[in-house]
Amino acid sequence: MTSSLQQVTAITLDLDDTLWPVRPTLVAAEKVLAEWLRANAPATAQGTPPPAMLALRAQVAADHPQWAHDLSAIRLETIRRALAMHGDDPALAEVAFDVFFHARHAVTLYDDVLPGLARLAARFRLVAVSNGNAEVHRVGLDRYFAGSVSARLHGVAKPDPSIFRAACAAAGAAPHQVLHLGDDLDADVDGALAAGLHAGWICRPDGAHANAAPRAGAHRFADLLDVAAALGA
Repeated sequence: MTSSLQQVTAITLDLDDTLWPVRPTLVAAEKVLAEWLRANAPATAQGTPPPAMLALRAQVAADHPQWAHDLSAIRLETIRRALAMHGDDPALAEVAFDVFFHARHAVTLYDDVLPGLARLAARFRLVAVSNGNAEVHRVGLDRYFAGSVSARLHGVAKPDPSIFRAACAAAGAAPHQVLHLGDDLDADVDGALAAGLHAGWICRPDGAHANAAPRAGAHRFADLLDVAAALGA
């Protein structure tokens, strides 16, 4: 273990694009939602195919900046608005959202995730901390985690320092004892460093930020097995 990480007793982890690639998951979930709408709200399905639904979601997000931390609220309102626009029953939005939300958790984990989490969880307390609306128990990973903190429930998103402090509290450790792992340089790396945590940048070779310049003070890892090796886990 490197000397700068010897204090680490707990690890917080981002979810989307850290433990699984999120874009293919969301694309597939959008298709599942579209199929459900074709069967249950055909006017909405015809008038709001997936690309139009994405554009409408962007408009809802712009109309409700207070929901910036709550992707579920934005998604639900998007579906409700689409239904109302095309004369279908807006009350169907709740069921439609549940269909989407279930499909949103049909993730494909990176190959290193299960063995990496097993090694890390055997030695450290792990806490999920995410700006997205994925839930570790829905993807079958809750056995590795001592807790989770979501932007939706916390009220603000990363890189706000308070969500990192909440994650540290859930881990039962002070910020200087916690290593946060994530793929996003702004939300995860800069946010963790600003909150007093150690920061580990998960930079996969095919990741969105693979060619970005690393941040001073952050540790760069290829995957979770790389993290486990660095921590002696």
